[in-house]
Amino acid sequence: MADRAIYQEFVQARSDRLLRTAYLLTREWALAEDLLQESLAKAWFAWPGVEDPEAYVRRVLVTTYTSWWRRKWRRELPSDDLPDTPVDGGAERAGDREALWRAVGRLPARQRAVIVLRFYEDLPVTEVARTLGCGTGTVKSQTAKALAKLRVDESILEEVSR
Repeated sequence: MADRAIYQEFVQARSDRLLRTAYLLTREWALAEDLLQESLAKAWFAWPGVEDPEAYVRRVLVTTYTSWWRRKWRRELPSDDLPDTPVDGGAERAGDREALWRAVGRLPARQRAVIVLRFYEDLPVTEVARTLGCGTGTVKSQTAKALAKLRVDESILEEVSR
């Protein structure tokens, strides 16, 4: 019974941050909620043996997301229709943000996971490596490759907008 109480406290305390991570990986709130729910369910079964709960659940999030990404059918089809932009003058920033997320969305799953964990979750290289189950050199090389792709994407966007 004590494990259930500790698990419940963990879920209540960390769900918002973990949901944000799931959203940054999936770029869809509904899918992020599904990803988090599935990851927390998986964590529940392993809970008694988990040493570092947040790192464990984060790793489950990434591996579950990666397995979803590898499936041929990805549940929903993308659309060219963009949501309404705010009227408060932030439309340019929203457009920049949207362009950035489209570019991040074109990255392979592993590179996207590295970018999300390193720059949005602000985790050190060693923590990202532990979360992804790889070496720090792999994290560094995947980060460099992802950033290079994003730079190329940015220059293509600049050319198209001219």
